[in-house]
Amino acid sequence: MRNAYSFWILVSIVAVSGFSQGLLLPLIAIIFEQDGLSSSMNGLNAVAIYIGILLVSPFMEAPLRKFGYRPVIMTGGLIVVVALLAFPLWKSFWFWFVLRLLIGIGDNALHFGTQTWITSSSPEKVRGRNISIYGLFFGIGFAVGPLMTSLVKVSESLPFILSGALCLIAWFTLFQLRNEFPTEENTQSAQQQGLLKRFGSTLKYAWVAFLPPLGYGFLESSLNGSFPIYGLRQDIGVSEVSILLTGFAIGGIVFQIPLGMLSDKFGRKYTLLTVILLGTVFFGTAAFTEQHYIALFICLFAAGMSLGSTFSLGISYMTDLTPRHLLPTGNLLCSIFFSIGSLGGPYISGVFIEKMPDLSFFFIMTVIFAGIFTTLLVHAIFTKRAVVAEQ
Repeated sequence: MRNAYSFWILVSIVAVSGFSQGLLLPLIAIIFEQDGLSSSMNGLNAVAIYIGILLVSPFMEAPLRKFGYRPVIMTGGLIVVVALLAFPLWKSFWFWFVLRLLIGIGDNALHFGTQTWITSSSPEKVRGRNISIYGLFFGIGFAVGPLMTSLVKVSESLPFILSGALCLIAWFTLFQLRNEFPTEENTQSAQQQGLLKRFGSTLKYAWVAFLPPLGYGFLESSLNGSFPIYGLRQDIGVSEVSILLTGFAIGGIVFQIPLGMLSDKFGRKYTLLTVILLGTVFFGTAAFTEQHYIALFICLFAAGMSLGSTFSLGISYMTDLTPRHLLPTGNLLCSIFFSIGSLGGPYISGVFIEKMPDLSFFFIMTVIFAGIFTTLLVHAIFTKRAVVAEQ
């Protein structure tokens, strides 16, 4: 990336994308819940965005290497704008499913382009900070998004139109960017391997780094797609649910850059272990305090502080572990694992709400992150032993 101005345009685009995602998940969940749709069907509609991400993922690398970063990002942004503005045209489960599918395709192109551009051009000593700024701006947008759900009381169409207009304004700023390409050396090295071989090689180097994006995808989509349903059934109002979701997102915002800088200093592995352990504890506590609104808000805010950076830390960790010519593939796999987690989140948590109404929604989060923490810890122990044995 040639200058800081380009970097700030990219992260601003990501912020607007975060806003639209943060708005869309709880907004549609609330609309369908008020229309009497079951929580499992509500969750099924929510996963459309992540199906779109997965469908297009295998085809993202080739256009990026051929056309460069800017055309890929602009194409993705335009798809998102058109889909958002189309929501008010027809209120239908399957029409909205297709629109969310298109948003997933567009968001994948947008985020894949920006992530790869930033990770490829950032020096190692500030990589964690730059990716944390990326995560920070996405988090700011995502935090503001749920607050706009109250506009549904004015008009169901208004939030969609507002989000689409903001994305369109942001899209025009991309014309100020000068297009760049992955380096020729990286492209030639990648072309020597097929897509499946690149996937296999990247997984061999960095499989453990994809677990935090997987967990964060499950967490984010479940909180925004299923928690509003759970909250309404627990007699928590729409505005109070929006505030709780915003509290979680703000918690993530507060610690994005400090955690990124700490990971530059102490290492991504140990930073991830610490924050995931803390997040597991806070969600476990939330399961026992959810009847007290203030206590629940504090727990979700603290969980956001701990886990809100796991996606960006996972990207940074992947970049540390992966050879440079495989970075586009690594970024693609981060998106794929995030999407797999996001795909399962709303539906699995929706079924959980239906089948286990006496259990707290937050138990499922506690179990997921306890499993990720255990896997990371075991990997860290065996890696350390292997290094000692070699010495």
